[in-house]
Amino acid sequence: MKLGFIGAGNMASALARGIGEPVFVTDVVPGKAEALVEAVGGEVLETAAYVADAADAVVLAHKPGQLEEVADAIRDRTTVVVSILGATPTTAIEQAYPNAQVHRFLPNIPVELREGVLIYAARRENPELVELFGRAGRILRLPKEELIEPAMALMSCGPAFMALVAEALVDAGVLHGLNPDDATAMVVETMAGSASVLRETDGDTRGLRRRVTSPGGSTARGLAALEQAGLRAAFEHAVTSVVEFTRQ
Repeated sequence: MKLGFIGAGNMASALARGIGEPVFVTDVVPGKAEALVEAVGGEVLETAAYVADAADAVVLAHKPGQLEEVADAIRDRTTVVVSILGATPTTAIEQAYPNAQVHRFLPNIPVELREGVLIYAARRENPELVELFGRAGRILRLPKEELIEPAMALMSCGPAFMALVAEALVDAGVLHGLNPDDATAMVVETMAGSASVLRETDGDTRGLRRRVTSPGGSTARGLAALEQAGLRAAFEHAVTSVVEFTRQ
């Protein structure tokens, strides 16, 4: 299945790299489409219409506000539409493309390393499409599309949240005398290793904490300090802020 990307921004480029197939692509920003083709192969095309003519499935990666404008140019030229647009439900895509098979994926940046998560919504599943996108990471299907907003806060915004946590830990280590490069390596490898342990134990966060924490020990004191500082409330507030913003 040949994919055509309308838009070559950060998320689209990460997804295309994770899928690892040549693509047809167009982007209004000079250089973006060329950079993507250089990375994965394929061809830069001048317009969205040319992309739709060349591809078996069109990936909508433009700005959400351009939905109708792009649809007017390609709705009669494509039969399979894949949306990675934020805050744009499947019903809106189906209205713009009434004669196409519509799929909605919400990926995150780690898809570029095939370590991502992709939320998937569609009326009818396309096995070939699912196989392609599944190369980039784990595909999760939600019981209802309305849950995409909190899901986005966890898995799409999550890498930025995790980066902030890593940055805060590094800064704290540097404050106490560690070399910044050494502190960064410690934090990054510890986060990666901890994620691997959690993956192997089906996400048993409590179990991992118990294995690390001795009664009355240093880890127990650190965890208590984090709880006292309101770590849980801070993340709850962050997720709520994302959900409220995307549902406006």
